[in-house]
Amino acid sequence: MFKGCQFPPAVILTCVRWYLRYKLSYRDLEEMMAERGVRVDHATIHRWVVKFAPMLALRARRHRTPVCRSWRLDETYIKVRGQWKYLYRAVDARGRTVEFLLTASRDRDAALRFLRRAVEHAGLPAKINIDKSGANAAGIAAYSEETGTRIAIRQSRYLNNLVEQDHRFVKQRVRATLGFKALRTARATLAGIELVHMIRKGQVRPLAGASDAEQFHALAA
Repeated sequence: MFKGCQFPPAVILTCVRWYLRYKLSYRDLEEMMAERGVRVDHATIHRWVVKFAPMLALRARRHRTPVCRSWRLDETYIKVRGQWKYLYRAVDARGRTVEFLLTASRDRDAALRFLRRAVEHAGLPAKINIDKSGANAAGIAAYSEETGTRIAIRQSRYLNNLVEQDHRFVKQRVRATLGFKALRTARATLAGIELVHMIRKGQVRPLAGASDAEQFHALAA
């Protein structure tokens, strides 16, 4: 993973994790590492995040705990190049992250694409709770028709509070970035933010009894 890198893996992973976990800018991290005797440019840290965050998120999939078959689905807004994009997210009845997907549009096709991805990685849900979004209801109905399966749809704003509250960690971290310049960068960074969020919730555990930081570093082993 780190072949050809000029810095030790521990330095790279520390910078990547701190950026994804805390409300820090790349320049904040540049200054913090300098205080520790490590001279690294903020642009280099940015490249590390974009390169390694999705790689670590992919590795984490085989260490994720199963989710239950009752989901809460919702989308939130993420600004990319000054325009709003849509981050689809789902959690199960216990608040564990099911899946996430950043899309350019908010419609039936986007909801269907998200559901395909979620089912591929987390299995088929028995029921999904959504808000009053007609696009999400249409996407679930389209998936049921496409696959010949049946997914019960509930529309209750009260039940969807769980996923709306779970948005907070991601939104707070994204707000500190002051927006993204490209969809590719946004998707890579969000994959990392969601990863550290799942580690905090105990969903990704490659090492038994280890701290969150150790779990993150273990994914690169």
